[in-house]
Amino acid sequence: MTEIARQAKNALEVIHSMIYFAPEAADGFAGLGLGRGRMAYYAGRSAAMGPVGPGVVAATFYNFNPVSVAEAIPRAWSIAPPSAVVDTRFRAADAALRRMLGDAVGSATVAEAAELAREAAQACGPEGKPLYAAHADLEWPDEPHLQLWHAATLLREFRGDAHIAALQRAELSGLQALVLHSATGEGFKPSAARELREWNESQWAEAERELRERGLVGDDGGISQVGVALREELEAETDAMSMAPWRALGEAKSAALIDNGRQLTRTLLKAGAVPRDLFGRD
Repeated sequence: MTEIARQAKNALEVIHSMIYFAPEAADGFAGLGLGRGRMAYYAGRSAAMGPVGPGVVAATFYNFNPVSVAEAIPRAWSIAPPSAVVDTRFRAADAALRRMLGDAVGSATVAEAAELAREAAQACGPEGKPLYAAHADLEWPDEPHLQLWHAATLLREFRGDAHIAALQRAELSGLQALVLHSATGEGFKPSAARELREWNESQWAEAERELRERGLVGDDGGISQVGVALREELEAETDAMSMAPWRALGEAKSAALIDNGRQLTRTLLKAGAVPRDLFGRD
């Protein structure tokens, strides 16, 4: 049944992650006085934890350059309090989902997905899950599409916290994990991943060298068979640690949520929720 955890992740990821590319979010945070780009991202995602310092943000985000984080946090909190950032993020999610889903925003698909996703998210435990726990302390919004977005956020951060634990067990630093993921050709292009996480070329090259020494990547920077095996082991371990919501929901309800999530994801992708040119290989 652990396959359900990964299927759910793939089905619901875009419903949450569209917020990082939505102009409504960029404009909303800029309206608070936050710098566009990194400051807005760091503040937007961490605000649920309160006015935390750069060490906490870097630790919970894991694969972002701590130097970059420290350039934005805690300065962001002197510009806008976390509560205002949280409120702005919800307003941005509301506007972005209404724009991209159109008439479907009030559909039975969204309503059912919201109900199921909320049930799943509320079955998660906060132990060892700091980003999940912080967002779980927020009040639930009233509108079904926002309940769905909030639930998708909770489920994403719950799995993400578990994935960090798996990476720690494998003795992979945040940068090493990012380089190894990029070497698969999945997710962001290596150049985009490096720039978005604010690492320089020499730091990236050093992480590649370290991974080569472990036999995880080849001389060409591509992932090796040993690396593929480790990546699958890490994902399987993350699946196992992320099963609480899906055990609680049960197979039938989980399958229904995954189906609804896939439908809504297709609609969001067609509406340009994610800039596709950032993904693939350089």
